[in-house]
Amino acid sequence: MMPDYELAFNYVLWGHFDDLFTLMLRTKDDMLGKKIQLFLYAFYYDAQHKEIINAHDALLLYIDHASGQTLQEVYY
Repeated sequence: MMPDYELAFNYVLWGHFDDLFTLMLRTKDDMLGKKIQLFLYAFYYDAQHKEIINAHDALLLYIDHASGQTLQEVYY
């Protein structure tokens, strides 16, 4: 996997949102940065739990798609 995608996956998985924010600013993949931004906004500002879950799932699906491998193949 590419380093940005692997880092993003690990930060989301372990709840390191400060590091995820830093990655959002430094990544060269604009779509990854936007997905991270939407997730962090939902996590900190949305009152509805469903919106947070939707943003979380969208971020993980993009990471899976962009990495070219399924995350299950890499981590299981």
